[in-house]
Amino acid sequence: MRIFSGVRPTGELHIGNYLGAIKQWTELQEKNDCVFCIVDLHAITTPYQSKELKKNIFELATAYLASGLNPEKCIFFVQSQVEAHVELAWLLSTITPIGELQRMTQYKEKVKKYPKDVNAGLLSYPILMAADILLYQTDLVPVGKDQQQHVELTRTIARKFNQKFGQTFKEPKVLLPKSGAKIMSLQNPKKKMSKTDDPRGCLELFEEPEEIKKKIMAAVTDLGKVIKYSDSKPGISNLLTVYSLFSGKSISELERNFKGKGYEEFKKSFSKLLINSLEPFRRKRKELLAREVYVKEILNTGAKRAQIIAQLTLEDVKKKMGLI
Repeated sequence: MRIFSGVRPTGELHIGNYLGAIKQWTELQEKNDCVFCIVDLHAITTPYQSKELKKNIFELATAYLASGLNPEKCIFFVQSQVEAHVELAWLLSTITPIGELQRMTQYKEKVKKYPKDVNAGLLSYPILMAADILLYQTDLVPVGKDQQQHVELTRTIARKFNQKFGQTFKEPKVLLPKSGAKIMSLQNPKKKMSKTDDPRGCLELFEEPEEIKKKIMAAVTDLGKVIKYSDSKPGISNLLTVYSLFSGKSISELERNFKGKGYEEFKKSFSKLLINSLEPFRRKRKELLAREVYVKEILNTGAKRAQIIAQLTLEDVKKKMGLI
């Protein structure tokens, strides 16, 4: 199966990013034909600093490579290095109804969030995302629920193009994570984990061991001492979800293991698990940060491989549209 997914280069990664995206990518690359990219062109649709963006792109690349992404098993590159993404986005914009773009939930949310920075890129963002996906004749797109609507629009655009110009694109399907797609804050288990909104409740992927232990021991739990997954116990349920995903043990197995034990004992065990699980990532990242040329070589090689596939699709599209 051809898999495509992209990630915006925005700051430090936390365990929610890892469990919701990176872990899935590293598993998918083992048995599929995977194309993964850092979508820097999407990142410039909202306010940013150019120097920070450049730094974030490099740091995100090292983070993904340190967390298990293998450039020998997948294509990994930076979006803007493959010009076909922008060219196909323009071509697809000529068949995309503007009403479809205006009804996108994320567009409405971004307009509210950045009322002084409403640009055309915010509106046409889903067309570029469609181009990202369709260029590679993608079968499955692993995304969070917040991007599901954009993939549905991609399917609509593909169908419309095929009907108008002849069979050209596959209609990709969404691949949602089985669990852990939404990891909640350690301090407010009713809010999604976010470094910006709640740094104390956010556990970064490359956090030092002392900080991991400190944040886990201070994590909000619930009334009572029973370690059980329940909608009425969002605090311990969130911790159980993360424990389960890092340990590979089911939540019911964890409930049995900690039956009759208190939150403190559970948190100590959980801290130890996370420290041990994240240590190889910290070590590998430190090594990669000191090898900037090597990381850039990986991205350049990935871009060249991506360009070969993308160009074949783009030439077919232009031919069918009467441009070649």
